[in-house]
Amino acid sequence: MHKKIILLVVALQIFCTNIFSQCSICTKTASQLGEGPAQGLNAAIVYLMITPLAIMLIVGYRWWQKEKMINN
Repeated sequence: MHKKIILLVVALQIFCTNIFSQCSICTKTASQLGEGPAQGLNAAIVYLMITPLAIMLIVGYRWWQKEKMINN
C-alpha cells in the first residue's frame, strides 16, 4: 500500500511538466531571459525542491512506523 503511494507521488513529479514554482522575483528575471532559460530555471527550482521534500517524507514515514509499533 505504501509503495503504491510513493510510486504515485514520484510519477506525479515526473509527469507534471507544467509546474510553476518561481517566486515573483524569479519570474521577472526569467521573463527577461527568454522562454528557454525561463523553463530551465523553473525546472531547476522544481528539481531542488524534490530533495527536502523526500527527506521530510522519509523522516515522517519512519516516525509514523515507530509510533505505530509502540502503540501496538
